[in-house]
Amino acid sequence: MKVRANNWYTYRPALYDVIDPCTTLASGERVQVRKVRGCPPPNTMQHAHVFDSAGKFRGLVSTHSLVRE
Repeated sequence: MKVRANNWYTYRPALYDVIDPCTTLASGERVQVRKVRGCPPPNTMQHAHVFDSAGKFRGLVSTHSLVRE
């Protein structure tokens, strides 16, 4: 799935994120995809940096784990 920066998504871990988690997110949490300075933009190698509603960085996840609702 192609995601856009600054949009909100629901995290539903795909197989890649289940096998090799790079985050402490739980299934069903709402996250925001952001462009992080000095890092590749969202969708590079089908990954994106995500932040919670408080603005805290939560990790790097596969874009296949993000669902737009």
